[in-house]
Amino acid sequence: MPTDLSGLSPSQLEWVESVIRQFKLPHDFRRNPASDWITDAVMNRLGDAMRIHHAFSRQALSKDRFEYAFERALSLCQIPAELVRSRTNRGHDLTIAGVPVSLKTEAAANIKRDMIHVSKWMELGRGEWRLDLLRDIFLDHLANYERIFTLRCLGQGPQRYTYELVEIPKALMLEAATCRLVVQTESRQNPQPGYGYVEDGMGALRYALYFDGGTERKLQIKSLRKDLCTVHATWTFESTAL
Repeated sequence: MPTDLSGLSPSQLEWVESVIRQFKLPHDFRRNPASDWITDAVMNRLGDAMRIHHAFSRQALSKDRFEYAFERALSLCQIPAELVRSRTNRGHDLTIAGVPVSLKTEAAANIKRDMIHVSKWMELGRGEWRLDLLRDIFLDHLANYERIFTLRCLGQGPQRYTYELVEIPKALMLEAATCRLVVQTESRQNPQPGYGYVEDGMGALRYALYFDGGTERKLQIKSLRKDLCTVHATWTFESTAL
């Protein structure tokens, strides 16, 4: 669709031309054909939002920017999506087609392709620090949403980026109800941190809850096997400084 650029200043035209050049760089977007919400159109719009972001930043897409870009991409493709109004909401982040969804991001420099790490799933508050109670707080938190997605930045430039959108099955997280709880008694933290190990029938680790007793008192998810999750889409693209 033609756009009238006649009213733009020379500086504005330079910025527009720079963004257009970004879109002409090589890219490879792929989606899981079984994905319900990541259609070709959503995949392309979300990928283009990432490319615009990296035209102006070398930092991975943050959680708030991902939330906004995801909502916008879905809405433009006639899939109803609405962000929660409160940024301090302890439940879901986005409602998609009437379904409450929790969104996460991962972009550590030492990210592992086959293992998912969520550095802050939720805050654990200032109540009694007992692992069985903290686990139950996590299980109660899961009742606030039906689906969980994490956007992972696997390659962070400076000229080439790779992202993937992974769905973490809620049923997998509910397995924490029978996790093996271990307090880190050698830790000098107060309160002492601990783990909740979720294992299969052979004793192999599926993932671990880590109850971080530091200043934030937060719950992390560690060593979550990606093969137990669903990859909905991947985006690889080149980007250059404007």
